[in-house]
Amino acid sequence: MTATTLIRVVIVLFPRTKLLDVTGPLQVFNDAKRANGSAVYEITLASEHGGPVETDAGVPLPSITLAEAATRPIDTLLVSGGRSALDAAGSAVLLDLLRDQSGKVRRVGSICLGAFILAAAGLLDGCEATTHWEYADRLGAAHPATTVKPDAIFVSNGRIWTSAGVSTGIDMALAMVEEDLGRKAALDLARDLVLYLKRPGGQSQFSGELQRQSRDAAGRFEHLHAHMRKHAAGDLSVSELARIMAMSPRHFARVYVQETGVSPAKAVEAVRLDLARDLLEESELGIQQVAVRTGFGDDERLRRAFLRRYGVAPGEYRTRFGNGRTG
Repeated sequence: MTATTLIRVVIVLFPRTKLLDVTGPLQVFNDAKRANGSAVYEITLASEHGGPVETDAGVPLPSITLAEAATRPIDTLLVSGGRSALDAAGSAVLLDLLRDQSGKVRRVGSICLGAFILAAAGLLDGCEATTHWEYADRLGAAHPATTVKPDAIFVSNGRIWTSAGVSTGIDMALAMVEEDLGRKAALDLARDLVLYLKRPGGQSQFSGELQRQSRDAAGRFEHLHAHMRKHAAGDLSVSELARIMAMSPRHFARVYVQETGVSPAKAVEAVRLDLARDLLEESELGIQQVAVRTGFGDDERLRRAFLRRYGVAPGEYRTRFGNGRTG
């Protein structure tokens, strides 16, 4: 592949596919540019019958037939998602195309529930994969030869890629751009797209804050959770949290568990770990400084908590997901 050769990406559609599962990656590939400003990718939308394909949002997208798309070499073949992917996984034409192309293309990938289509074609056998968290157990049960990673944003097995769904298709496409053009190009592209950060695949589908908001559906502890984040290095004992909520410590602890499903101590640790993770990813602080700033006090307590939650030590996490600092 020369510096002027366009990398051909084919995105497979089907009726009622999720619009953002298509347009998110499409936008990433379209906006990727070489240093001289020239295009990097040629993007083709394809479907079984060709013509306009109506998405779940009611917006039709143009497409050529799968057969026509396969008449020219494909570099990257992506299958879109949405709940209708479960029906599309029964299309013999689509599955035959995937099986035929799997040995020819450089990369095969799926967005969201498109993983069910790759699995139905046998492409995920013996592989690790992910899909939307709500359907992860179903994918694993239907395809036991696939090791499902329910918490991952996206998973790459070299040639086979799967993403969790919706916005994570953008993360996966950015990772593909990084593979093709390098980290700087991917980071520049993420900045141009006004993304908060370029998320690595091993990160969780859920932020800790989103999980807390989901548990506290009534919003009773919203102010308390904001206090935890703002004062992570301070006194977050049960007695202090109860004082903020104007409750007795015993009553507060009981109500908090009833309404959120976790103890106050676990919630405090989760807030501190979220903050520590952010600092390890984005700051130049040493690990001991991170431990102090997030209320763990010393690096050993931070290390133990990190191992419990993430299965890796803080230093290893920073190496994998940080901004280049290894200390």
